[in-house]
Amino acid sequence: MIVMSFLLSIPIFSQDLEPRVYANVAKDLNVVALGYGFMDGNVLTDPSLPIKDFTIESHNLVASYIRTFGLADKLARVQVTLPYTFMDGSLTADNGSVLAGSRHGFGDTKVRFGINLLGSPALEKKEFKNFEQKTILGVSFVTSIPTGNYYGDKKINIGTNRWAFKPEIGVSKRFAHFYAEAYGGIWLYTNNNDYLGKKLEQKPTYSLQAHASYYFKNNMWIGFNTNWFFGGETITDGVADDSQIDNWRVGGTFSTPVAKGQSIKLQYHVGAYTNNGLNYYALTLSYQYSFF
Repeated sequence: MIVMSFLLSIPIFSQDLEPRVYANVAKDLNVVALGYGFMDGNVLTDPSLPIKDFTIESHNLVASYIRTFGLADKLARVQVTLPYTFMDGSLTADNGSVLAGSRHGFGDTKVRFGINLLGSPALEKKEFKNFEQKTILGVSFVTSIPTGNYYGDKKINIGTNRWAFKPEIGVSKRFAHFYAEAYGGIWLYTNNNDYLGKKLEQKPTYSLQAHASYYFKNNMWIGFNTNWFFGGETITDGVADDSQIDNWRVGGTFSTPVAKGQSIKLQYHVGAYTNNGLNYYALTLSYQYSFF
């Protein structure tokens, strides 16, 4: 039986928690996913901003499409994700004033291209049924396109008004019903030349992920997820800010089939350690339909 186990994620900076990114599946598979995510806390803000006591409630709708195909006899895939966000919040500025406001609109579009270099040949649906996964080595490249709603005179925005790129390498290993995964990547950013009338630069952000999942006979599965991300110091008009990130998040995922080719997933994650902003919890629910 073919199991499609991509997780629809709500992208926030480098804090992806995405199990099964390098999943072993058949080629020529299509996956359409719709998701909702709720976040509460210090969300969607640059840690270098001169603000404190910053709290936002964010409601996010996400649509995603994935297509697998063969490339040089290797399994490859492309994924396009588009979020739409509603958020309300308040903050305390350095002068003590309390500001409240809301934002809504499209977020930045993400496009991921990935290929499994070892352990995952591009197989037809019939061939794949008899294939047993062992160890997979894959690579991917994510592009964040600045399609999000952005105001150059506002400190808090949904979009980032810049491009970002993330090369990543991942390893996946199957042990009967148990899957272990680890990824390492780095976010690289272009400049935002319209940040409050200034130029905002950001140094690379490094990301490490680990996932452990257990699959039941009916293709229901549960997983433990964790992510450590660090770096990302910002520079405004040539002046470096005290904004380097060293954050660690943990969470869990539950997925169950609901009909042929259909499944729902629930994920929760929270900050285990936060040194500089971005301290929030997130709950996401997604529906996924897979077809050839």
